[in-house]
Amino acid sequence: MTSRRWLAPTGLLLLSAIPVVAGAFRVSQLSVGAAVTPDNARFFADPVPVVVHIVTVTVFCVAGAFQFLGRGLRRPRWHRVNGRVLVPAGLGAALSGLWLTVFYPRPADVGDLVTAFRLVFGTAMAAAIVIGLIAVRRRDFTGHRAWMIRGYAIGLGAGTQAFTHGVWIAALGPVDRTGKAVAMLAGWLINLAVAEYVIRRPTFVYRKVAVR
Repeated sequence: MTSRRWLAPTGLLLLSAIPVVAGAFRVSQLSVGAAVTPDNARFFADPVPVVVHIVTVTVFCVAGAFQFLGRGLRRPRWHRVNGRVLVPAGLGAALSGLWLTVFYPRPADVGDLVTAFRLVFGTAMAAAIVIGLIAVRRRDFTGHRAWMIRGYAIGLGAGTQAFTHGVWIAALGPVDRTGKAVAMLAGWLINLAVAEYVIRRPTFVYRKVAVR
């Protein structure tokens, strides 16, 4: 029974591994002074925002997975402390992502649609976390958890987008600007659909005693 309670966090950690490993590779490039190419020149020109984004996304994705432990394993005090790490990490990830979208030069495969989607979902992620924070301060624990799940689903989009890009390549060949936009949108929508399913299922009951 205990092993079943680890299924959700284990799956989320595996999905998180995709953006985490990619981010670690990017930071290693910046730290060792790898060769500058057209694909990474923007990161070397202004490394701070991308490092902030990678670190905060990593913390948000990895720490967030443990908030989904089953009730028998989740400890109220630890859940609360972990949440205090997740809120600034999530906001840092969303806001730094918006900064990168607006101020970094676009790579060749990023068109207006991808930029628009990043702005919409980055803003939605930040808004979900803020609403979740307001909800818990009002002791609306069910609303808090629902909004934090939505924010986490958006933050984990890069993991699912790796698979949606793979589907596009398998079905239609190389990813162009349109394909990238479709694959990215599909990843976010899949995650949000799963989040809404989790939020609306009958067992989604967040007892007040769990966070006191």
